[in-house]
Amino acid sequence: MADLKYEIIETLGVISESAKGWKKELNLVSWNGREPKYDIRDWAPDHEKMGKGVTLSKEEAINLKGVLSANL
Repeated sequence: MADLKYEIIETLGVISESAKGWKKELNLVSWNGREPKYDIRDWAPDHEKMGKGVTLSKEEAINLKGVLSANL
């Protein structure tokens, strides 16, 4: 498997934190040098390890905001 390259462009917020220090974060992340996307996933304290997550384009993030606003 090829190396996955990522750069956290901006940390937008922490959603939750586990007892082991991993944080579920909303970040703008550039994957393999591509345009940054909104990204929700668990990160180790040093950001060297990550859990599975979801990436969203700006349009998808706006749609998610609308869905959440209508249902919360």
